[in-house]
Parts: sequence; C-alpha cells; structure tokens
Amino acid sequence: MEIQKNKPLDDLNTFGINVGAQYFAEVTSVDEFGELMQLEVYKTNKKLILGGGSNILFTDCVYGIVVKNSIKGISVVSETETEVIVKANAGEMWHEFVLWCIERNYAGIENLSLIPGLVGAAPMQNIGAYGVEIKDVFQELEAINLVTGESVKFNLNDCEFGYRESVFKNKCKNKFFITSVTFKLTKLSSPKAIYKFKTDYGDIKNTLSEMRAYDLSIKAVSDAVIQIRNSKLPNPKELGNAGSFFKNPSISKQQFDELVLKYPVMPSYPQRDDSIKIPAGWVIEQCGWKGKVVGNTGSHKSQALVLVNYGNATGKEIWNLALEIQKSVKEKFGIEIMPEVNVV
Repeated sequence: MEIQKNKPLDDLNTFGINVGAQYFAEVTSVDEFGELMQLEVYKTNKKLILGGGSNILFTDCVYGIVVKNSIKGISVVSETETEVIVKANAGEMWHEFVLWCIERNYAGIENLSLIPGLVGAAPMQNIGAYGVEIKDVFQELEAINLVTGESVKFNLNDCEFGYRESVFKNKCKNKFFITSVTFKLTKLSSPKAIYKFKTDYGDIKNTLSEMRAYDLSIKAVSDAVIQIRNSKLPNPKELGNAGSFFKNPSISKQQFDELVLKYPVMPSYPQRDDSIKIPAGWVIEQCGWKGKVVGNTGSHKSQALVLVNYGNATGKEIWNLALEIQKSVKEKFGIEIMPEVNVV
C-alpha cells in the first residue's frame, strides 16, 4: 500500500481546484482497504473518501488522508425472465456502467447517461435526471465502517433517499466507505418484459424527433440525453465545473401563490407533498447571474445553475460566489437555494 504525501488534487476534482492532500492512498480492492485501515497514518488522521471528484469543491488543502476509491468490476448477480440484478463496484465510472447496461439491453438507468462521477457516489447523492433517480432501481449497497472495519449492507429503506439526499449525507456522513452498489433492471430482450420509457421530461421527446429516432429504445433515449447534456453543460475537461451547483428548492403552495402574482411566468413543478419545486437555474438567472463573470469564476452563459472555474479560481472564490448568489435569490424571491455540491 503506497501512501503519498502532499499529493496534488487538481486533476482529481472537476473544478480543477489546485489543492493538495497531506496523505493520499488509492484503493483498488476491499482487501486493500482492509490493509490501509491497519496503518497508523489511517488510524490517526481525518479521512476523506474521494470518488470521481465531480461533486466536490475544495476550499483548502486537505489535512488528513484522502482515500481514492478505484474498486472496479461489474457482474450479474441473478436474473429472471424479465429482470436482472446487476452489481457494480464503487470505483466504476457511472457513465461507463450505464453504457454497459445499454449494450446488454438492461433498462432503467438510460436517462442517467453522461452524469459524471463514480458508481459509489450515485446513492450518496441519489443522483437523478430527466425523471429518473437512483432510488427507482436501487437494490442494495455494501459499505465498510471507517472506524470498525465492519462490512454493512444497506437496503432501500436504510438509505433514506430524498431529493439529492441520502443517509450518507446526513447521519452516516463520513462514516462509511461504499464498495459496491446493486441495481434491479428490466431485461428488454424478454418479450414478457413490461417497461415504460420516460421521455416526458425536459427536451427528450423533441430531441428524439430531431434525431429521427422513431423506434424507441434505451439506446435512443440515452443518445438523446447525451445530446441534451452536451448542449447545455460545459465539459469539465475544458472548463472546470461540478455540474449543477444548487438543488432545486421546494416552497409552500402559499409562498408560490404569492410569488406567481409578481412573477407570472415562474416555472413550477407540484410535488406529492403539496410543495412546489422551482428550478434553481431560473431564479438565479432572474437575479442577473447567468453568464456573469466574477474574477476567475462565474455562472455559465448557457446554464445559470453551473458555476465555473475560468482557469485560476480558488475554491474559496467559487464558494464566495455561491454565497452571493444564495443571498440575492433570498432577497429577491424569499427562497433559499442549497448547494448540491459537497463543499470541503
């Protein structure tokens, strides 16, 4: 087990923030993680588990040990005539896993194409896009307690999934090292399979039409999602960002009824609990942030929800911009928008 000192992390976070880790270790198997736990450098230091670095903002160097999860492997656990249980190890790239499933005609996560990051981060964030969330296909995950080394399984209820939320962002935050995630998917190769494609969200239908994809398939839906995401979101390899920086806020119907009198075109999405979800990108844009450059950072010209690093921004600069955006939205609309990105 190699322990690196003063490891640069700029290539390991999609914002491209130039910070370092006091200690750094990359783990490629469960056994390796067990070996790491026996070392004094692990036992005596604060720990940060790092996946693909696509949902994190470093505001300072990391004092302690950063553990990079690189456990790979995908396998079929079991299957019936119409369903398949697939286990993906946490270090697999999420989009590569989606493509693996599409190639085998396993349906359920095609709407989540091109989401950056690793499989292990998917349940932590309950990632979602275009009408689908991880919880819709989640079976279980395996994790290791960072203190005791005990292996634990979490089922759907254990994970306490919410909108971009899970138990791992709350009471279990920084307490577990996720090693694998298991999903229940639909085998479209079976004539008995019953499956409803989700194409009503966003521009999927229009994009499918433009692509002349008249024969609906998970490959077609995935291709449409990829095209939409590429047209709206900057490539982190070209312009540092972490995708959507803020979560879409939910407000009460009473507050919405008051706001819509003043802002008649305010987009809204009624929820099952009678709350109203408002697109964070819309309120940010109304506050004049879309395309605005502040020093080395700013809000992207095509999507106000995406904060970007124009080359030399520090994490603190980006965080200060986020705080200013929060403040302006609160002052204008009385709405609090919360970060989706993990700020360290």
